[in-house]
Amino acid sequence: MPSTTPDVMISAQGIHKAFGNNEVLRGVSLDLLRGEVVAVIGPSGSGKSTFLRCLNHLETIDRGTIRIEGAVLAQSEGEARARYVSEAEIRQIGRKMGMVFQSFNLFPHLTVLENIIEAPVIVKGMKREDIIPKAEALLAKVGLSAKRDAYPNHLSGGQKQRVAIARALAMEPDILLFDEPTSALDPELTGEVLRTMRELAEEHMTMLVVTHEMGFAREVANRVIFMDGGHIVEQGPSEAFFAAPRHERTKAFLQNML
Repeated sequence: MPSTTPDVMISAQGIHKAFGNNEVLRGVSLDLLRGEVVAVIGPSGSGKSTFLRCLNHLETIDRGTIRIEGAVLAQSEGEARARYVSEAEIRQIGRKMGMVFQSFNLFPHLTVLENIIEAPVIVKGMKREDIIPKAEALLAKVGLSAKRDAYPNHLSGGQKQRVAIARALAMEPDILLFDEPTSALDPELTGEVLRTMRELAEEHMTMLVVTHEMGFAREVANRVIFMDGGHIVEQGPSEAFFAAPRHERTKAFLQNML
């Protein structure tokens, strides 16, 4: 195989997930390549967020195979239930990915700086004096150096989300997963978060983004995936996807969103 072949960062094949009798994912398959930005769109309840949570082991799958940078996280044979690797391997694989949630999930009793250094110190065993300069550089990157010693309840929603992005980056992940990162924000605060994400895309960060922001999907994503009813209905390069959607369900969704 030629060395120019892009690395597959996430390979999810035939993913099934049900909550009781509610089958949320019905055989979803996706390959995410190194440096690629993929936007996942679709109506509420289509399985987008559940799929993201399965990739990051926040939910366990029923059937299918998940590989992260070639390492198997879970796999199943035929109709058998998926089997996961050991807890130690799960943790090791999980460090390759950072996750940014719609509700920020910052620790309210910690300052902005302390929120960022918490995981590198606790999870990776780094020394505070080693991680603090990196944390300060990340705060500068997201435009929040002045908020270093502030507590989350003194930040706007947009600022909280940019701290959450800096916190995810502090673990030096190879992949960033975003679960509707702007859905909890007022429209005027959405732009500052999308600007940060756009800059990450320009730096070729590998990103899988569940979003309702069609402008971001059109302008920043390399590829757009439309999900509905637990299936991937349609996908393609962003420009072609928006210019000429093929599936009637996709057309109807975009007419309502644009």
